[in-house]
Amino acid sequence: MISIHLLPHALSELFVDVTTSKRITLADRYGMLAALLDESVDTEEIRSIDRLLHALSQGRLQIVSDLSALMS
Repeated sequence: MISIHLLPHALSELFVDVTTSKRITLADRYGMLAALLDESVDTEEIRSIDRLLHALSQGRLQIVSDLSALMS
């Protein structure tokens, strides 16, 4: 079985980057996927992902094919 461990503060930095840029990159999507697969992620971090997905469904965020925000 593969074990997934996020870097400390990775999810909070992802949340700030996405809400600031209004864009979800490929790296952001993989980061959220890794967080959802990580059993040590706490409830508040899951709520952050929920808030991003809600903002996306409301049209306040855009999915882009860029690997990261640094590429744009």
